[in-house]
Amino acid sequence: MSETPPYPQAQITGVVLAGGRARRMGGDDKGLASFNGTPMAAHVFAALKPQCSRVIINANRNLDVYAALGCEVFADHDGEFNGPLAGIARGLECSDTALTLFAPCDSPLTSTQLGPLLWNALAEADIAMAAVGERTHPVFALIRTSLADSVKEAIAAGERKIDRWYAQHATISVSLPQLAESFLNVNRPEDLVELEQRAASLLNA
Repeated sequence: MSETPPYPQAQITGVVLAGGRARRMGGDDKGLASFNGTPMAAHVFAALKPQCSRVIINANRNLDVYAALGCEVFADHDGEFNGPLAGIARGLECSDTALTLFAPCDSPLTSTQLGPLLWNALAEADIAMAAVGERTHPVFALIRTSLADSVKEAIAAGERKIDRWYAQHATISVSLPQLAESFLNVNRPEDLVELEQRAASLLNA
């Protein structure tokens, strides 16, 4: 029986998606909202760092504040807050490796095992996105960087929906029930409080 090749960390760039408007957070920059005393984006950056050769942040405001977290920051080309697909496009464009791993800034419990688990399932597919059972989490994804031109063309044609662009390519949904807690995200201030409490209970369990 052949052995599974080792996880190719050197061939993976990580991208923290932080380019949204965060309307349900009152317009505040979600990635910079404090989670246990540290910006949420910093938690995601720290989770991706051991999985990737390089980690960048896609943000459309407060670029200097994000840069102070210790990584490169790239804004969408148009700065129009066109959603996560625009962030994926920018991330793929800026990636210098064969694969690009994405995670959103509003999920501070992002797992350090996300990349390896998605990579183990990628095989011949172009995109591996996380799921728990039937529920998909498309912004947690490992994508072949060679799709950069495809997503750029889709956005130029007016596409804004991740699922419709994914459907154009060989995409697999990878059920990761063991990482279910890591996909919890923050949309409203009360979600942040609840997630901090939940994280504390997980640590004390």
